[in-house]
Amino acid sequence: MVEIVATLPPMHPGEMLREEFLLPLGLSPGKVAKAAGIPRTRVERIAREETGVTADTAVRLAKVLGTSPEFWLNLQSRYDLRTATAALDGRLDEIRSLRADQTSELG
Repeated sequence: MVEIVATLPPMHPGEMLREEFLLPLGLSPGKVAKAAGIPRTRVERIAREETGVTADTAVRLAKVLGTSPEFWLNLQSRYDLRTATAALDGRLDEIRSLRADQTSELG
């Protein structure tokens, strides 16, 4: 099971918005946007995974959908980190820790 999860692409917060809130609750992006006081296109772009969730949007979605802002920001942060790591495609191995260098110089 862990192996399968490790191979899945990172989940965009828009997928969570769409699959766990909009569709099951029968909410339209327009209705959520109006309640949150944000443009409908912002909610649509998030739900289509075209744009991320900002702190402002996280606070508003949390209020409207009964979650916490941290819920949305954690999803966004996890997505951003996993996407950035995947984009580096092994090049992290070429980066050395400066702290490790300093420790070896002291000894």
